[in-house]
This record gives sequence, C-alpha cells and structure tokens, in this order.
Amino acid sequence: IRDEEDEILPRKDYESLDYDRCISEPYVEILEGMDNKKAKKYEAVRWVMMFAIGVTVGLVGLFVDFFVSLFSKIKFTVVGDCILCQNTVCNVLAVYNCVRLYVYIHMYILYPVAAGSGIPEIKSYLNGVKIPGIVRLRTFLCKAAGVLFSVAGGLFVGKEGPMIHCGAIVGAGLPQFQSITFKRIKFNFPYFRSDRDKRDFVSAGAAAGVAAAFGAPIGGTLFSLEEGSSFWNQALTWKVLFCSMSATFTLNFFRSGINFNKWGSFQLPGLLNFGEFKCSDGDKNCHLWTAVDLAFFVLMGVVGGLLGALFNCMNKILAKYRIKHIHPKAKFIRVLESLLVAMVTTVVIFAASILLGECRDLSSPSTQNTTLSGGEDINSTIRQFFCTNKTYNDMATLLFNPQEAAIHQLFHQDGTFSPVTLSVFFLLYFLLACWTYGVSVPSGLFVPSLLCGAAFGRLVANILKVELGMDIYSGTFALIGAAAFLGGVVRMTISLTVILIESTNEITYGLPIMITLMVAKWTGDFFNKGIYDIHIQLKGVPLLEWETEVEMDKLTASDIMEPNLTYVYPHTRVQSLVSILRTTIYHAFPVVTENRQNERDFIKGNILVSNNIRFKKSSVVSRAGEQRRRCQSMKSYPSSELRNVCDEQNVVVEPAEEGEDLLQQMLERRHAPYPNLYPDQSPSEEWTMEERFRPLTFHGLILRSQLVNLLIRGVCYTENQSSATQPRLSYAEMTEDYPRYPDIHDLDLGLLNPRMIVDVTPYMNPCPYTVSPNTHISQVFNLFRTMGLRHLPVVNAVGEIVGIITRHNLTHEFLVAKLRQHSITI
Repeated sequence: IRDEEDEILPRKDYESLDYDRCISEPYVEILEGMDNKKAKKYEAVRWVMMFAIGVTVGLVGLFVDFFVSLFSKIKFTVVGDCILCQNTVCNVLAVYNCVRLYVYIHMYILYPVAAGSGIPEIKSYLNGVKIPGIVRLRTFLCKAAGVLFSVAGGLFVGKEGPMIHCGAIVGAGLPQFQSITFKRIKFNFPYFRSDRDKRDFVSAGAAAGVAAAFGAPIGGTLFSLEEGSSFWNQALTWKVLFCSMSATFTLNFFRSGINFNKWGSFQLPGLLNFGEFKCSDGDKNCHLWTAVDLAFFVLMGVVGGLLGALFNCMNKILAKYRIKHIHPKAKFIRVLESLLVAMVTTVVIFAASILLGECRDLSSPSTQNTTLSGGEDINSTIRQFFCTNKTYNDMATLLFNPQEAAIHQLFHQDGTFSPVTLSVFFLLYFLLACWTYGVSVPSGLFVPSLLCGAAFGRLVANILKVELGMDIYSGTFALIGAAAFLGGVVRMTISLTVILIESTNEITYGLPIMITLMVAKWTGDFFNKGIYDIHIQLKGVPLLEWETEVEMDKLTASDIMEPNLTYVYPHTRVQSLVSILRTTIYHAFPVVTENRQNERDFIKGNILVSNNIRFKKSSVVSRAGEQRRRCQSMKSYPSSELRNVCDEQNVVVEPAEEGEDLLQQMLERRHAPYPNLYPDQSPSEEWTMEERFRPLTFHGLILRSQLVNLLIRGVCYTENQSSATQPRLSYAEMTEDYPRYPDIHDLDLGLLNPRMIVDVTPYMNPCPYTVSPNTHISQVFNLFRTMGLRHLPVVNAVGEIVGIITRHNLTHEFLVAKLRQHSITI
C-alpha cells in the first residue's frame, strides 16, 4: 500500500460530458414537431457535415504534408551544400532545428494543451471526460502549425498522432458554426447543440485523421470504434466510414496532382505509405513469406511486446518526473527541456553518421526502383555523407532523411544496411524517441515506433540471411518488426491490423500481422498498459475501462453510491436555488418530494441509511393500500393538475404523529422546501440525521447548467400566482449558450427576488436511468458506460432515492478501496 501511495501524482478533477439526452418538455416539443420530412432534412444535414469534416481533415493533412516536406527538403539541402565542412554541417543543422523548435515553443506558451500527440485526450473525451480546451480552435491552430516545426525540426516524432487530434477538433467545431476564440464567427445553426451530437462528430473526425495519415479509411473507422468511442452508435458506423473516405480521397486527389501532376490518378492515399511489397523482376524463387516464417513472426511478436513494455516503463518514469519536477515550475523550464532534446538529437544524428556509419558500395545490384510518397525514387534518398564517391553512408541514409523515407529504405532496399548499423540505429532511436514523447511539442508516436520496429525486423532478417543462410524477403521481416514494436507500445489489435494492411495494399500480410500484434499485446500486457492508457492514468483522468474485474461483483450499488444528496423540490424558491448552486459543486440535482408517511418506520442512529436503502419485507402493500398511496403521492405533489386527479372523498389520509393532516402539512410547506435553510448556509450543514436521510420520492434529474439558465432568464413566478404564469423557454433558448453555459457567480443577485418560486418540472429529465441499491457492480458499470451516463440515481423498491453514482464512483481506484472496506467489514 505504501508503494501505491508513492505512485500518486498531483491530479485534477475532470468534469464529465452530458451524453445522455435530457427528455424535458422543450425537447419533447421538438420531437412532437418532427415529422418525416424534417427528420430526413436533419439526417441530410448530418451527412453533409460528415462530408465537410472529411474534406477539411484531408486539406489539413495536405497542408501539414506540404510544409513538412518543404522544410525538411530545405534543411537537408542546406546540409548537403555544407558537407565540405563538417563543423559547419553540425552548426547549420543544430541552428535550423532549434530555430524551428523555438518558433513552436512561443505557440506552446500561448496554449500548452496543444503539446503531445492528443490521442490520450481524445480517447478520454470520447470516453465521456471533459478536458478543458482540448477541442478548441486555438488548440487546432497551435497543433497544426506546431507539428510542422517539431517534425521538420529534426525531433524523433511523427505527424500522424497530431493529425488525429486535429481531425477530432475539426469534427467538434465545424458542425457548431461558431467559435469562442473568434467570437464573430457565429451563425444561426440550431442543429447539433449537445454533447451527444458533438461526440459523434469527434468520433468521425478522429477516424478521418487516421484515414488521412495512413490512407486507411476502414482502419480509421475501426480505430474510432476500438480505441476511441466508448458508447458506439451502430447507425454511426456508416457515417464515420463515409467521413474517412472523404478525407482519404481528398488528400489523395491533391497530393497525386501536386507530386505527379496527374490530377485524379489517386496514387498517394495517405501521409504515410509503405509502398508496394514485391520481389525483384525475374526472381522466380522469391516469396514474400511462407508458413515456416510464422514461427519467427511469433518470436518477433514476443520480443516486440517486451521492447514495447520497456519503452512504456521508461517513458512512464520520465513522465512522472516531468509531472513532479518540471511541470510545476515556470514554462521557461519546459522550453529549456525541449531545446535540450533538440540539441541532443542533432548532435546524436551528426555524431552517429560520421563515427558509426559504414561506407558501403553503391553498385548494389539488388536495390529496387521503388517510388516514395513524394514522387522521388528510393535510390535518390541514399546519402554519401563522409564517404568517397562510389560509396554511401548507411547510417546517414537512415538519419539524414525524413522518417517516411527511412521506413521505405528499411522496407524495400535489399542488402543496404549492416547489422551493426541497424543495432546502433535501433538503440539510438529507441532512447531518443522515448525521451522525446512527452516533451512540450506536438509529438506523434506511430512513425517513430514503426521506424524502430522496422530496424529491429531488418536486423532479424540480416541475421537469418547471413548467419543461417535462409531464403527470406527482408521487407516482410521489417514490416513484421514494425508491427511487433508498434503493437507492443500502443497495444492496438483490430484497427492496427487493418491500418497496416491498407497501408501496404497487400492482403496476404493479414495473417502474419494479426498474429504478431496479438502476441505483442499479450506479452506487453503481462508488464504494463499501453502508452496512451499510461498517460491517461498519469493525468488522473477517470477513464472507464471496457469492463470491471470479476471480484468487483462482491459490491453492490449501495456500497459505492454517494448517500449525502443535495436535492431540489419541483417548486423551489430562488434564494434556495442560489444558495445550493453557490455552496455546492454538484452538476446535477435530484428533483424530489418528501415522503413523510414512511418516516416513522425508520430508526434513528447509524443504521438509518441502511434501513432507508433496503426494502422492508414487513410492509406488504395491498391493492387498496397501493391506490391510496398513489393518490396521496399525487395530491402531495405541488401541482394543481396532479392534485385534482384523485377524488378527495375516496382518499383516506392517515394523520401524522402530531395528529395533523399530512396532505395539509405538505401543501403548506410547498413554498418552503428547505427547512431552516438560509442563503448563507449549505443544505447539509445544520440538518439532523432525520432531515438528512428523510425518505424522498424521486421524480427526475436537473442539471446545474439548466438551473443557472433558468435563474439568469428570470423563469419564475410569485407566491400568489400559479406555475402556469411562469415564462416558458424553448429548446433553442435552453441550448443557446452551449457549450459555455453561464456560471452562478455571473448572476446579478440584485435583479432577482429571493421570494420568487421556480418550477423546474418542465426542464428536468423525468425518465433518467436508475438502478436498485442491490444491483451488482458489473451491471451498474455496463449501464453507465454503454449508455454514456454522467449521473445514475439509486432508487429503492418504493421509488425513494437513496444515493447517486457518478463516474468517480466507478473508477478502478475507488472500487478497489470500497472492496477493501467491504472485505474488512465482512
């Protein structure tokens, strides 16, 4: 336990998103006015937005690819021109990298949330957690521009991860037709004004980002399903695939036209293309892979899982050190760290090329003429740095090229690199990529992992060819090595398999890739989690996994719920609402009425709560008693319409303990819902045990944002009026301020009459999901996660609310703590 306490890092409380629809009266009015024609129009608008998101993400990918290629080409051209003076080369490269990184660091200081790959944050968002600023327009601008400088600045990072984040931001912002950063950008567009709709578009945007990065629309759809969305809508699958296709072919159209001047040829589907795997012409004995090779692929999967676990462990240690010692300090310290990484990377690239590179013969007869994604031949990327005219430097060929070109070299060049070069390159890239992921720059992890794994696979192929004399295809082993290492780091299975198959355009690689990824994931899971899950855990995000552990079913909903509730009555005074909102931080409040008839059945003391939770077997309800109780409940409800439902002559009201009529007592108290409550008191400070755990009949749930909206808009009525005189808000007015609802502290109390009464019943959700106190944790967890809930009321057998469950109550740490308490109690 002491070791676990040492693992705890500074954490932040994250809010949840409202994925569950509030079926209030304004929303029902929208549904009643929705005919088939309007429904089809709404669906058509959704399809148009999916297409617009895909096209926009494709254009963003085009922008990133064009300028990264331009900056990288300028850098390597300048280095090539300075090759005669080695010191000048090193100085030029270092200055270039640091200047580009320094430009981005100024952007990072303005908006730090743009750092990192963004995949952990998007995964958390789709899981139902609201991370501030993660889908803002300013984040998008810093991310899209910053990735140009971090990748072109020579850091061992990729642009695929930030592309996924950029796609998610486009999906979140484009259908809103408004911007908080640029407040003048605002159109009257009433559609998609909820977290539920935004979640669907963020899923589509993330899938489009994957599709644009790898040219894999199906893989992008599966990525959004497997790694992203926790609450998947089956009808959304086709729309997400359509969005991914739009992004892929938009990027393909423009890149093919720009690089090959063949508009409409569609030759470059994604930012990263692995090229075509094929044997040399005339080599009839060549084969891509055989059944015998599967045994080596399994072993490579095991090694890839071990290497991935080691990578994640080292990166976790670095991340924890940054959280404890670097992030709490001034931003200048993070700037220095980023510049230090850039300087060390530059020195390592230069020193490894001049000291550890081998000069090899240029006239290698087995090199293939493979075309790179930029339109140049693969042999044009061979570097002769520090070697004579008829030789080339194999280490410089890997380090003084863009990462995509280095991957092509490892996949398609035959007999180019020595085992020593591959070993040193893998070790250097492994360590520097591990150090770089997590610094304050946009840093994708896909391409560095693929490059590390490709070097590992190529090393295995060289050993099998030279030492064992086996007839194998080196490119296949490089691909399997890349899959093994990437799978060991990120622990993805289905989506990564499809992404690699679509990137290679070779379906015969499906079986070896799938087996390798499965083995790598199983091996890595013995030691730790995937890299994205580790960073989510370090950030303290309450992410809900796919399912709970089996032993958690020893607990029930009553064991984990929050019993101390702050609630409101259907008709509540303004001063009470203001006091509740100012003295609590809850985001939802149960709407209840008091059930004092059962109050005398409960015992005072510590076991009062447990007696309130469990249904008493002794209270058997007959049909007549049920009808009487139902009528009393209706008449006690502060609404004239419900009070007139039952005939008063047929209702027998049991007197209270003081001998007074219970119904008359409740009618007299309907405008004083909180006994002894004043605006400067918290609802739970001065209450006795009886008042705190009084039986409360549950009627619905209302959100904090809705209550604040009602107060700001003056939705209330006076004591001498009926609730029918209260102003009515439409659904558009209720959601007008989405997603930045006003805060209670923005309310001008001088404009409010504290004696006014607010009728919250038209705006509450009268039919939220509820569970019984005896429901097992696995059922509670599946309901909460599958339906995308934020609050889950616990209601006993007689309709009384006894507690509420939120995301915090279902996190692994909370459940483990409750399980320990449960075991000690037993």
